[in-house]
Amino acid sequence: MGKKKSTFKNIMVTLGCTAFAGVYVLGGGYVISTFMDGANGTRPAWLERVEIHVDENASENIVADNSLSGSVIAGAAGVEGARNVDNAPTGQSSDSGVNHNGNNDKSSSGDTLQKPRFEEEETDETDTETDEAESETDIESETDDEQSEEAEDEADNKNADKKEEKEEKKDSVQVSHVKVIDQEDQALAVMADVTAVVKTAMPCVVSITNEYTAYDYWYDEEYDEQANGSGIVVAQSDEELLIVTNYHVVEDNNNLYVQFIDEEEAIAYVKGTSPENDLAIVSVFLEDMSDKTLESIAIAALGDSDSLQVGEPAIAIGNSLGYGQSVTTGVISALNRNVFADDPDMIPGYLIQTDAAINPGNSGGALLNVRGEVIGINSSKIADYVIEGMGYAIPISTAKPIIEDLMQKETRKKVPEDERAFLGIAGTDVIKEATARYDMPEGVYVNNVLEDTAADEAGILKGDIIMYIDGEKITRMEELQGLLEYYAAGTEVEVVLMRQSDGEYKERTVDVMLGYKE
Repeated sequence: MGKKKSTFKNIMVTLGCTAFAGVYVLGGGYVISTFMDGANGTRPAWLERVEIHVDENASENIVADNSLSGSVIAGAAGVEGARNVDNAPTGQSSDSGVNHNGNNDKSSSGDTLQKPRFEEEETDETDTETDEAESETDIESETDDEQSEEAEDEADNKNADKKEEKEEKKDSVQVSHVKVIDQEDQALAVMADVTAVVKTAMPCVVSITNEYTAYDYWYDEEYDEQANGSGIVVAQSDEELLIVTNYHVVEDNNNLYVQFIDEEEAIAYVKGTSPENDLAIVSVFLEDMSDKTLESIAIAALGDSDSLQVGEPAIAIGNSLGYGQSVTTGVISALNRNVFADDPDMIPGYLIQTDAAINPGNSGGALLNVRGEVIGINSSKIADYVIEGMGYAIPISTAKPIIEDLMQKETRKKVPEDERAFLGIAGTDVIKEATARYDMPEGVYVNNVLEDTAADEAGILKGDIIMYIDGEKITRMEELQGLLEYYAAGTEVEVVLMRQSDGEYKERTVDVMLGYKE
């Protein structure tokens, strides 16, 4: 039983292999025939490039056999494709480039078919008719080409005219190309290394401490307080060393102290102020300074802020947070900024903006250029948790004439309290609302004049508005009282006031001999 099963199994395996081989042979033959003839009756591209020499009699027989289908084969292997004649069953012209199956049959080298490698000895009538049809088609195509060329020429002429018009319009404005800046010779290293600038400029920057009286409204009491700022040494006379700073640094002071680069400290006095420009000049008498200190300090070189350009380096030096002199660097961020446009009491819109850090205590310090020249007096910054790198300085070119004017004033020392002058008025500030509503001038409104006082004897009346005392502008009663601390009783001062007459304020000037406070 086992042997029969093995024989049967062998027979079935043999039959299966034979069937598989037959299918394989038939499939291979079909693939080869399809590959040779092509699905559309064309030969593969690689076979077209093979040269096959066929004898003339064989080619004539091929032509005769294929004439029944209405096509003329121009070479079994030497021609890239078969051309259709005019009487082809599809009705297509041979030079249309489409065969009887509707497929594109143009060669890759051009629209015309390649000539056969062998010359035909006989030319039949069909070829003649084909040539005539080709010539007619060529004539028609030439005519169409001429018309299309004329249309293209007209379009080109119109486009050229329009282009010329546009060029004429654009001749007046030409966009220039960006010029690459060669910065190899420029002092770019200054932003990485400012030691030379700091070494030059640090001796001319000082720290200022303002001791003033503060008032606690909660407990209704006064107490002593300190504020820190900076200053710049700008001149020296026979008796004084003159320092420029911000007005808000020395405002309402009881005592001023200046610390120099050698950490020596001296008493300072206010020489002149310009509150509207936030500038002040303080003086330190040379007799209050040691020779060592005088040898260690320097007078600042004032530059030209009018020639500043946005983007150039800037260096700030000042008494930041009262810890002593420190240095920060940045660039000039903007020019002519009006930071406090809504506040007429603040500085006008000519400030320099810089991203060099300016913190409390830097006010009155120096903003320098890469040459170590003072180009600005650091004044303020915008402090907010969403704002970073926006500090402001007063341009030195704007400050120069103000500084020169303030330096001409007489330095005043505070007079002992029992010797101080007394004017003899009770006054109040003219607030902005009153200025706008009643067209009142800015100053101190006289509410009352005490009898037998300096004001009464000088002819000052209730309702007058005091604007200047001895050339100093007065805007608040507190400023008037602070100014009188520098005058001794018996001193004569000039007072400029505004008095209402016929419904309008007119200016008057009176001389007042200051008296003692009883």
